[in-house]
Amino acid sequence: MKNQFDNTELEKSKPHIIVEILEYVPNSILIKTIIKKTTGNITVSAVDAGEELAEKILAFDCFIQIIDGAADVIIKGEKVNLALGEALIIPAHASHHITASEQFKMISTIIKSGYED
Repeated sequence: MKNQFDNTELEKSKPHIIVEILEYVPNSILIKTIIKKTTGNITVSAVDAGEELAEKILAFDCFIQIIDGAADVIIKGEKVNLALGEALIIPAHASHHITASEQFKMISTIIKSGYED
């Protein structure tokens, strides 16, 4: 498995077709930053079939939306299948990982502010 991460933001004031930003690469997970700030970030990912995003726990809620294909999201051991156009919020501090039974692309959004309350 190859992981490739591009941390440069997308060009501002220019339209982008998000689903076309990344192409699928065999046996790989590609991640491209759309916008990255200290208060949060938005990324797009392209994941080849059979690949898995490693299990992790984030300190903040994470919103994910499938923009191509479908993915299995496992949150605290419970599996949710997300299809094209579907989204969910992974709660802060919940162990989770995402697997690709088929190729998929997703947008991930993390907002780090607002947790002060």
